[in-house]
Amino acid sequence: MDYGHITRPLTDAEAKTEAERIITQSFQTETPSVRQFPTSFRDDTEVPAYGTTPPVHQDDKRIVPAWAAGIAVASIGVGAGITGIGCGAWLVLQGLASVTLYGVLMVTLPFAGLAMVATAIGGAVSKARQPVSKTVYEGPVVQNTQINNTSNQRGMFSRTRNDVR
Repeated sequence: MDYGHITRPLTDAEAKTEAERIITQSFQTETPSVRQFPTSFRDDTEVPAYGTTPPVHQDDKRIVPAWAAGIAVASIGVGAGITGIGCGAWLVLQGLASVTLYGVLMVTLPFAGLAMVATAIGGAVSKARQPVSKTVYEGPVVQNTQINNTSNQRGMFSRTRNDVR
């Protein structure tokens, strides 16, 4: 055991003295180091004989850290934003709950708009990537139009095969 500057075990007398010091220190009443503020304000000004009493300036001693004020404002903003999103979702789901043409259009219209934009972009990219061909083919062209038709029927199943040559 290490007792600060003492590296050997304590004797009975030393242990008794150390225990008394710790107990005395633990139960000693001290004045707190934190400054205490009064919780009330006493106004010593004279009260008028008749009429209302004029207001008295009272200094505000509360201290709110900047980070606490920032968190409070941010939480109010987040709460208002989530409430707005929730109301919007409620309205959309109310519209979806009544299965009407307007309800179906409300769901499919954004997807149709996205599909139209994707198709337009794809068409533009396809036109831009299309190669320009300047190949000229020369030579005879032969077209055969002979059709060989074979049909087999056995029982209730049949097979027809067309060969174009």
